[in-house]
Amino acid sequence: MTPDGTTEMTPERLREIYGDPSPRAAVKVIRKFDRHCRQFIEHSTFLVLASSDGTNLDVSPKGDPAGFVTVETDTTLLVPDRPGNNRIDGLLNILQHPKVALLFMIPTVSETLRVNGTAEICTDPALCDRFQVNGRSPKTVLRITAEEIFTHCGKAPMRGGLWKAETWPAARPVASLNEMIRDHGQVEVESIEQSAVEDRYRQTLY
Repeated sequence: MTPDGTTEMTPERLREIYGDPSPRAAVKVIRKFDRHCRQFIEHSTFLVLASSDGTNLDVSPKGDPAGFVTVETDTTLLVPDRPGNNRIDGLLNILQHPKVALLFMIPTVSETLRVNGTAEICTDPALCDRFQVNGRSPKTVLRITAEEIFTHCGKAPMRGGLWKAETWPAARPVASLNEMIRDHGQVEVESIEQSAVEDRYRQTLY
């Protein structure tokens, strides 16, 4: 028991609460990108990449037109790194601790594809130039060697109504990015209007 009187959480206790995985869930992990994985990645327009420096965690969103991630071999992926805010938290993490996890998404598809593996940062100009958009190449490309690959059921996106337009808010329900930055960082911004944020996005997208 813990000091507050609750039962101490252990792997065994969690199994008592949740039970064992279904037979299908237990065997779905694969080690190579088969035709289903390749098709999923080919149509994905958005992913999140989780990384760690061994102590702290970071999750970074990445998006581009469908096919922006390339399956290089049966076990490796190439992911271009587009312009952002230059914090490069994920890249700095990879230098310290190369283990990463990716979650691929396709609009209107409830299921997701998960990849766990090891990343390296590539700066070869010829490789970066393969991922040009509007004549601009990414500064780096991640080569990710997969160790675990598996699909994830669509229950969470379905519960959240992620791809159901009728569940989306009629108007933006939160402040603009500039207003958040102003208030969080106590800094001056040129405008708190969302239209100003979107104009900057268009100017710096690639």
